[in-house]
Amino acid sequence: MEIKKGQVWIETVLYTLIGLALIALVLAFVMPKLNAQKDKMTVDQTISSLNDFDERINAVLTSAGNVRTISLSMKRGTFSINSTVDSIQFYFDDLTAPYSEPGVPVQIGRVSVLSEKKQRGASVLLTLSYAENITYKEEDVDKLFTAAATPYKFSIENLGVLNSASGRNVISISEQSS
Repeated sequence: MEIKKGQVWIETVLYTLIGLALIALVLAFVMPKLNAQKDKMTVDQTISSLNDFDERINAVLTSAGNVRTISLSMKRGTFSINSTVDSIQFYFDDLTAPYSEPGVPVQIGRVSVLSEKKQRGASVLLTLSYAENITYKEEDVDKLFTAAATPYKFSIENLGVLNSASGRNVISISEQSS
């Protein structure tokens, strides 16, 4: 039996196409799982960073005049200081899958986690709420920080009880210039 040159080329091309199709199939199933795992790790690291932020705020509460600094790296998402509701929040809107059960708030330490399913993908809101008066640069304003290549550096200061009627400590958070 004699094998012709054309038959060898057809077999080679056919086997190559089958191999490429198998690789594409594996990637079609594996890549979404890898991206979902990467998103989960990002949210886990952010929860850890928010816990560090919370520890710094609790450290300044011991007495008026205390100041602490913290660095916060943000490759994705938005970070906000909400003075109007005395909370600190981190929001991701580009996740491939929900982090937790959608629509049900979950507590992880002091961080409240709320996942939402979107038409394409999911979002998650991480919130730290406080009984103290949280301000940005001593003002009751909401400040939003977006992802950046360099870490943000924050200063957290306990200004003490400024309004005796409320009896709450005023915590001023401000971004430090590099």
